[in-house]
Amino acid sequence: MLMVIAALSGAMAVAAGAFGAHGASGDAVEWLKTGALYQMVHAVAAIALAGRAGANGPAWLFVIGGGLFAVTLYAMALGAPRWFGAITPIGGTLLIGGWLWLAWGALRG
Repeated sequence: MLMVIAALSGAMAVAAGAFGAHGASGDAVEWLKTGALYQMVHAVAAIALAGRAGANGPAWLFVIGGGLFAVTLYAMALGAPRWFGAITPIGGTLLIGGWLWLAWGALRG
């Protein structure tokens, strides 16, 4: 299931990036580009980690954090109020947690 969700996350990132490049204007362009970049990087990282011993936890944080981070930016690009961006750092915190968890696991392994 992790691989499926990570792959769908990658597809969403491509769609958001394409919309940012060809269909958006103003602040929406940067929000879409930033969300797509973070979501894609972490989708690929999750796919690389999927099924590896001790790495599923960090991979799930990458998928969940990347999705939360990106979706809040996408929502603002599509007209959600700017206060919605206050949710974005929660996703970023999950991403940082995933990297720290991965580093901890590598040190222990």
